[in-house]
Amino acid sequence: MWRPQHDRIESANVEAFRRWVQEREGIRARDYHALHSWSITSIEAFWKSIADYFGVDLHGDTKTVLAGGPMPNYHWFPDAELNYVDQILKHSDRDGVAVIDVAEPGGRPTASLTWRELRRQIGSVAKALRSRGVRPGDRVAGYVPNVSQAVVAFLATASLGAIWSSCGQDYSPSAAVDRLGQLQPVVLFAADGYRYNGRAHDRREAVEEIRTAVPSIRHTIMIPRLGLDPIPNSTPWAEISGDDTDPEPVPVPFEHPLWVLYSSGTTGRPKGLVHGHGGVVLEHLKQMSFHLNLGNDDTYFWYTSPSWMVWNFQIAGLLTGSTIVCYDGSPSFPRSDALWELAARHNVTVLGTSPAYLGASEAAGDAPAASHDLSSLTVVGSTGSVLAPHSYWWVADQFGEQVQVVSVTGGTDVVSAFAGAVPTEPVRAGEIPVLSLGAAMEAWDSSGSPVVGSVGEMVITRPLPSMPVSLWGDAEKSLYADTYLSVFPDVWRHGDFITITDRQSLVVHGRSDSTLNRNGVRMGSAEIYRAVERMPEVSEVLVVGVEYEDGSYWMPLFVVLRDDHELDEELQRRIKLLIRDEVSVRHVPDEVVAVPSIPHTRTGKKLEIPVKRLLQGSLLHDVVDMGAVDDARAMRWFADFLEKRRG
Repeated sequence: MWRPQHDRIESANVEAFRRWVQEREGIRARDYHALHSWSITSIEAFWKSIADYFGVDLHGDTKTVLAGGPMPNYHWFPDAELNYVDQILKHSDRDGVAVIDVAEPGGRPTASLTWRELRRQIGSVAKALRSRGVRPGDRVAGYVPNVSQAVVAFLATASLGAIWSSCGQDYSPSAAVDRLGQLQPVVLFAADGYRYNGRAHDRREAVEEIRTAVPSIRHTIMIPRLGLDPIPNSTPWAEISGDDTDPEPVPVPFEHPLWVLYSSGTTGRPKGLVHGHGGVVLEHLKQMSFHLNLGNDDTYFWYTSPSWMVWNFQIAGLLTGSTIVCYDGSPSFPRSDALWELAARHNVTVLGTSPAYLGASEAAGDAPAASHDLSSLTVVGSTGSVLAPHSYWWVADQFGEQVQVVSVTGGTDVVSAFAGAVPTEPVRAGEIPVLSLGAAMEAWDSSGSPVVGSVGEMVITRPLPSMPVSLWGDAEKSLYADTYLSVFPDVWRHGDFITITDRQSLVVHGRSDSTLNRNGVRMGSAEIYRAVERMPEVSEVLVVGVEYEDGSYWMPLFVVLRDDHELDEELQRRIKLLIRDEVSVRHVPDEVVAVPSIPHTRTGKKLEIPVKRLLQGSLLHDVVDMGAVDDARAMRWFADFLEKRRG
């Protein structure tokens, strides 16, 4: 559905790197796939070349690239030091805008930080943190919306060698404490509130609850988003950000913790994933420059929240000198095309969103290319779930050859993408075009043998620098090993069903831990979603396979209908017929049930496993942390449904 033109290939960042590697390493990498093969067979040479190509300031001895093993006991550049912030400050002595800060209509006016202003604010906030006793290894927390001050707060924290962690203010205080409280942070950055869907949300009371529940917090710094009075015993942002102070990033060991991200946390306490300075720098430089093709002249905007790894992935645009856009608001307010309008207004070149948003734009009849000046746009990115083939074609119909669809798969675990796209390779609808450089990905059958052209477990067979250096509180790495390495010894199992084609492209079928298993045949849910969610009567669906102790199996399909539609016998018949014709007979559900809404994590993933466990008879509080659910009422509906079914 998209093929790169010759000039786009020749000017691509990854093509310049390929030519550089051929000359430097004396290898024959005639195309992207040959370059990828070299990157996973000569991993030490590849990652050293990334550091050298981008001029990463590695202090100390860099002769040893990788030591130790097996997973999770590898150590990257064990004798080298650096600081993440140094790579960003390389771009700060020049003209131009670094960060654009946008709120919903009716909120604060759009503001911009130039590169020099970004540098000055990082230095000023770092000085304020240092004066409050923050030292390397201390934790600094953010309870913040997606705003420029949050970016500055993170970079100031990292420059000191302190450890950053954040979540969005849509999280309840208890859910925030479940995450941030684990770390015993000494400083809390918090906003007075945020705007969403035309409403202002005062979060000062929530901030007070967090401070009370986390006694390690010694200082609270308030970011003014709604213009409300600061809470007592707090410091206004303006008081710490106004000094003219040059930042002085502290060199730290390559694997020194940079930030802590969290698993979705739908059951039990969320796991804290600790990523190191060096691994993130190398991985994000590679992803931003080669896979998204970002550089000094680009504006990069991925709709996200500080609760999600994509927030960290967006800040990475600064590593390549790109302008990034922080947006505090709804993607569909005041109209369904809000993100397209924002992208046009700020001449965005790379726009990232979700399959749900692209599907909603299509359903709403939006015509972004016709309605807005999006002549700057070159890439539409998508992540969070599987992108349906019809959404690829919808983007192609809107933009033609101008815009490449970049669907990526990866996650919080590596704060990056295992597979995505490059500007030099074609895109086929329903497929992720390439495996990322350095990612030794394979699909394995149940015996641990690689398969091509058929469904298997997604595994990573060689270490990546941005794999977690640890899980928080897991000093012996036993939880780490159990999470990623327990199924196939010494091999990272990610938990997705995939097919790697003979073209080395990728099809993602859904989570393997929520597998549909009918009569011994394992199936992913993504194919069902692709088929049914493009029906005009349906907005969203969820399917689960429920095993019972007596050996019986029930596979219901829950559907959210669009306005003015009812789930009558005719619609049920057409849904089942569509699944049979477009997927397979085995995928046809036993029952189709209308629901008011589908529950998700706060980062948009459908809660297949908690719903499955609930329908197997588990109690609601045992299967899900309601603070981690986007719509608690949706989850309670399934509990009520089970009771009615039993009655």
